[in-house]
Amino acid sequence: MHTHILPKNLPNFADKFGYGDFIYLMHNQDGSANMMQGDKFFRRIQPNCWDPSTRINEYEQFKTQVQVVCTIPVMFSYWAKAQDAKALSEFLNDDLAQLSHDYPQNYLGLGTLPMQDADLAIAELERCKEIGLLGVQIGSNINDKNLSEPEFFPIFEAAQELDMAIMIHPWNMMGMESMRKYWLPWLVGMPAETSRAACSLIFGGVLERLPQLRVCLSHAGGSFLPTLGRVEHGYNCRPDLVAIHNNVNPRQYVGEFWVDSITHDPKLLDYILSMQGSKRVMLGSDYPFPLGDLEIGAFIEEMDLAPNVVEDIFANAALEWLNIDKSRFDLGSTDKDRLRVSEKG
Repeated sequence: MHTHILPKNLPNFADKFGYGDFIYLMHNQDGSANMMQGDKFFRRIQPNCWDPSTRINEYEQFKTQVQVVCTIPVMFSYWAKAQDAKALSEFLNDDLAQLSHDYPQNYLGLGTLPMQDADLAIAELERCKEIGLLGVQIGSNINDKNLSEPEFFPIFEAAQELDMAIMIHPWNMMGMESMRKYWLPWLVGMPAETSRAACSLIFGGVLERLPQLRVCLSHAGGSFLPTLGRVEHGYNCRPDLVAIHNNVNPRQYVGEFWVDSITHDPKLLDYILSMQGSKRVMLGSDYPFPLGDLEIGAFIEEMDLAPNVVEDIFANAALEWLNIDKSRFDLGSTDKDRLRVSEKG
């Protein structure tokens, strides 16, 4: 339920809009492509970042049928003019919807929104629903604004009303400019960003006011669950600073949101399961990027977990998060107990 994908043909939107370092693709003779950010090289990707058949074949190696796909966070473009970000979102979302339509047994889509403008974001959220996407992926902050800011609440409210799931993915990591060495933004900043988002939604009262909102926190919730003791202690010892918009203990929300399984550590996943319960932990991979779980849950199979727990992680939790039924997938002769719903993000 946490994987990333791009359109094969991704033009340079700076040519259309007349400004900005929008990501675009330059395809290479060896079959790879360079993600370019303006005139700067951003990342080299392979066909499994855009080709549906390549991805399906790679997933079959791990007995995985279904991928939840969403764009790469660098595509959010919250920094752009809102109307332009909406146009880019429409381009990306249409591609995701077409993919889901063409491969209904293999792909489910999460859209992207121009979060810098609530009205435009809600309009695109409604359109995502209309074209068959099951939810949206948003960033852990919006131009350095926390998700608790009142301007974003109508978007969350609309998501609850529209029955659209939300996946929160870290991006624009805090402290990035001062810690680029050693890949620290990805190793340190990303987990912290997810905790920032979780605390913002809790302390800002978003989860309290919208109890039916189905939120997933990427990368096993980042550093939120492992540091919940400190977060709770802060709530208890300084309510004048922490509990000013919501007086509910943050621990009460554990198990009310979903997380993915990307821990790279069986002991940590055991801890996450003990807190969340298996109904709130979903198989994630971050495929096709190297920091992800590219063996698609193999370590989970080696953990000696009860079969019902494994089934929850591999399918049931994600089906509930997306509010869909397993019967929509025609498994044919495959082993139904091995259906996994895997996320990219």
